[in-house]
Amino acid sequence: MATATEEVRRVVFDSREASAMVEELRASFGSGKTRSYEWRASQLNKLEKVTEYHEAEIIEALRSDLSKPEFESFVQEIGMLKSSCKLALRQLKSWMKPEKAKTSITTFPSSAEIVSEPLGVVLIISAWNYPFLLSLDPVVGAIAAGNAVVLKPSELAPATSKLLARLLGEYMDSSSVRVIEGGVAETTALLEQKWDKICYTGNGRVGRIVMASAAKHLTPVLLELGGKCPVVVDSGINLQVASRRIIVGKWGCNNGQACISPDHILTTKDFAPILVDALKQELDSFYGKNPLQSKDLSRIVNSNHYARLTKLLDEDKVSGKIVHGGERDISNLRIAPTILLDVPQDSLIMQEEIFGPLLPIVTVDKVEDSFDLINSGSKPLAAYLFTNDKKLKDQFVRSVSAGGLVINDTTIHLAVPSLPFGGVGESGMGAYHGKFSFEAFSHKKAVVYRGFSGDASVRYPPYTKGKLSLLKALVGGSILGIIRALFGWS
Repeated sequence: MATATEEVRRVVFDSREASAMVEELRASFGSGKTRSYEWRASQLNKLEKVTEYHEAEIIEALRSDLSKPEFESFVQEIGMLKSSCKLALRQLKSWMKPEKAKTSITTFPSSAEIVSEPLGVVLIISAWNYPFLLSLDPVVGAIAAGNAVVLKPSELAPATSKLLARLLGEYMDSSSVRVIEGGVAETTALLEQKWDKICYTGNGRVGRIVMASAAKHLTPVLLELGGKCPVVVDSGINLQVASRRIIVGKWGCNNGQACISPDHILTTKDFAPILVDALKQELDSFYGKNPLQSKDLSRIVNSNHYARLTKLLDEDKVSGKIVHGGERDISNLRIAPTILLDVPQDSLIMQEEIFGPLLPIVTVDKVEDSFDLINSGSKPLAAYLFTNDKKLKDQFVRSVSAGGLVINDTTIHLAVPSLPFGGVGESGMGAYHGKFSFEAFSHKKAVVYRGFSGDASVRYPPYTKGKLSLLKALVGGSILGIIRALFGWS
């Protein structure tokens, strides 16, 4: 029978084990197996099978970790990953094909192309709020690009983490795809290693730690962070549709625990009470008069996040601003959808990303003032505008900097695979989804092909005035100048 010391020694994943694992993966990558279309396609097919054959287990794990409704689990996690796999399989050959590039007269005769090659061995550190999708969606891109991959799921979603470790261990090629479970110690051991790229989804505080670790090895990073995603609401709109779309983007996305969920609303003083009434009516319609009992709302992930959110609500300058909701159930880690009106800008709830079911409404004199208010803070991961005014739409797109913008809806840009998904500034760097996932984990290698004919002496010593004149004409692109230089005409 193993002693307690032997048991601890067996389960510890430290820097030495991390280093050995990376070496094994580098050897596998070095063999060239992950570069073939056949290997990439087979692994993507297996990921798709995970979604098909284990749907019930995935839904149960998400329910265990977050009380996530089955509808959200399927649509926002399983369905989106399945679509990602299908798209990659359908487009993989075209993505892998070298892109033809034009050459210039200075290299004539020649041809050129851009070859997408895998980076090598990549690390993916995922988040707890969408623990299935945000773990495997980057893996799809990394495998499609031909890399060996290590996935570190979030320890804050333990049921999903355990399931991912088991399923990927059963389905995937373990010589090139690994899952490492654990918390800070395991993540630290992984970050001490040299990777060819690190993809991290989470908050800015940890993002800075990841980036600092990566800098030691000059490792490129893909950081998917967050921020305070604003919703600007103009008057003269279909208020019922707008309210429904705000609600489903906020509380219908993991009860506000999503990086692209609306963080706060900006609207005029006159329109705010009308908007509040519309939101109240639709919230009652969606979640009933006792939303704490609703099976269509996820719970807060853990007691620490529950305490953080209650601290935001209980601040003196905020507690009196609640105009709807505010009910809590600490035993089940539930907070009802909560709307707050005229919250001061210097309050805690307006200084940090909320990441929960609280929705402050900030009022301005005119809608255009909202854009200046947004731009005065850190650039958000997403920003939303509801209006029928074309000039306002154009001004919003032109003046507001964010990872992504949506007009007259929320969060749906995430479901458009032809669009890049990523942040800007403190909301992240780099982007993925669809072909952008393939490119995120690829190096664009420039290749020029030449034969031995057409070898011009102009590039070789001795350097003469005539050769210099010809080179100047070539660089300038002047046909007449080239002719004059060839014939030695001044």
